[in-house]
Amino acid sequence: MKLRTRLYLVLTGVTTAFVAVLIADEVRDARSSVREEIEAANRVAAHVLQSLILTYASTGGTPAVQKMLEQLGHVRANDLILRDASGKLLYYSPPPVYKVGREAPAWFVHLLAPRPAQQVFTLGDGAQVVIAAQPSRAILDAWDDLTRLLAIAAAMIAALGALAFWLVDRALAPFPVIAAGLERLQRGELGYRLPPLPGFEAHAMGAAFNRMAQAMEDKVRAERDAREARARLEEGRELALLVEQSVEEERHLIAHELHDEFGQSVTAIRSLAMAIATQSAEPGMSETARLISDEAARLYDAMHGLIPRLAPPSLDSLGLAESLETLVRDWQARHPSPRLALQHQLLPDLGTSVTLAAYRVVQEGLVNAVRHARAQQVAIEVTATEGRLMVSVSDDGVGLPQNWSRPGHFGLRGLSERVERLGGSLQVCNRAPRGVCLRAEIPLAART
Repeated sequence: MKLRTRLYLVLTGVTTAFVAVLIADEVRDARSSVREEIEAANRVAAHVLQSLILTYASTGGTPAVQKMLEQLGHVRANDLILRDASGKLLYYSPPPVYKVGREAPAWFVHLLAPRPAQQVFTLGDGAQVVIAAQPSRAILDAWDDLTRLLAIAAAMIAALGALAFWLVDRALAPFPVIAAGLERLQRGELGYRLPPLPGFEAHAMGAAFNRMAQAMEDKVRAERDAREARARLEEGRELALLVEQSVEEERHLIAHELHDEFGQSVTAIRSLAMAIATQSAEPGMSETARLISDEAARLYDAMHGLIPRLAPPSLDSLGLAESLETLVRDWQARHPSPRLALQHQLLPDLGTSVTLAAYRVVQEGLVNAVRHARAQQVAIEVTATEGRLMVSVSDDGVGLPQNWSRPGHFGLRGLSERVERLGGSLQVCNRAPRGVCLRAEIPLAART
């Protein structure tokens, strides 16, 4: 059942109940009024007729009384009855002419009829005059009043019902508009807004609907933007991974070229220079050849120092622990200061990605500590558990400059991105009282 119908039925029912209470009260008043009127009329008629009946009875007997009653006719609300001493009916008053031919319904008569009331006078010869209350006309008046009241009440109920239906329909007119708006939202029309609605409550509901629709539209747009951003981020990460793999492959290729081609060429140059220096009879040429040999030797050493930075060849054969020991030993040999200390506790198989990332973290930490920090000691700790790999490079140098995080530090930025792609995190911070700590945490679930 619609809300409009329910409200209409409620208002009509309340009005009908109110009218029913008024009618019930009217019937109760009518019953009391009829009872008092009939009883009073019977007493008055008895009081007035008593002396008259007795006077006629004393002068002319029963016939005189009968003649007087016939001349008197009908007395309102009373029936006059005359019987002789044997009980024979001598006279009965004529029916009333007031609203003749009409009677109230029997149930209404039964509802309003008072207790039977009559006065009996006995004449000298034993005859009796009975004055009996007759409430039929009074009850008929009450019935007419009640039917008139019912007609007015029915007209009022109909008028009030029509007015209530119109007011309810007017008050609920915005609700179909709101329902249609909700259906449009359900179909995905998030840009739809309700027009201004009449009425305080409807206007408030419409404003709330529009705010809700705006919030939904903003949320959907934000979620769409977030999905697109995540998609772009994933594409960027995939591209960065491909670039990183390409860079690593290129580094390996360059390292192999340096070791195989360039290294052999430098060795050949050095051998030829040494041969010229030993076989030449001219002192100037011999000295020049030795200079060329020494420079070739320095170039060879620099090349061998560059190869591990490009692609650590020991990772493929020795594993992370031995590669780190080799890296630290080579750095210590080339740079006696600062003192390098390595501690490690590693699992047998960490995976290629995790192993390379850990190696790069230690390598970057060594480069920064040795070249920029002016440190005296550098501590390297690499520990692997069943769940995570912890890498820490700490020094006692001058610490980070204030503008260290400005754009342009591609080494740390690339290292951080490499670690984050593996699901880990990289932190760089100053130590107390001095120095820098480079710390990386990589989940071993990422090992491949």
